[in-house]
Amino acid sequence: MARAGYVMKFRRRREGKTDYRKRLALVKSGKPILTVRRTNTQIITHIREFNPAGDITRVMITSKKLAEYGWEHSSFKNTPAAYLTGYLIGKMALQQGIKEAILDIGRHAATKGARVFAVLKGAVDAGLEIPHSDDKVPDESRIRGEHISDDVVEMFKKVKENIDKMFSEAGSAQKKKKSSKKE
Repeated sequence: MARAGYVMKFRRRREGKTDYRKRLALVKSGKPILTVRRTNTQIITHIREFNPAGDITRVMITSKKLAEYGWEHSSFKNTPAAYLTGYLIGKMALQQGIKEAILDIGRHAATKGARVFAVLKGAVDAGLEIPHSDDKVPDESRIRGEHISDDVVEMFKKVKENIDKMFSEAGSAQKKKKSSKKE
């Protein structure tokens, strides 16, 4: 039986999944939110916007999508994969007309060089405007995968080039479509 005067906390707070104070601060900003979550096998990212009826996800990508761009390494959760996932979601967001966002790392610790900040660096390098401090971002050598192997460094370059190539082709196709509509 419940004590008089005791207020039950929200379920997600009891389970340790949501910090409602952080969420309120993110929602008050009025900007889209770049959410980064890490699992045992992959990095999950999405850009969402607040709606009173429930958040609206505008763009969502997991690191497993990198396989379509030539990522052949067994791990989809390492630092280079995290950076490339951020780079990919940044390119996709720009294509959707999203130019800025704020970072939500959830209940992850804000440790210097963490993979969630590699995702942030990737999104910023893709062209998204996200307020951040460079002291938390991993070193360039770790982002490229030099700490893993030379094969990963080559694969990293190839995947990044493939992403750039795909989005430059998509951008030129959209420009052609817009110019043909005007005529």
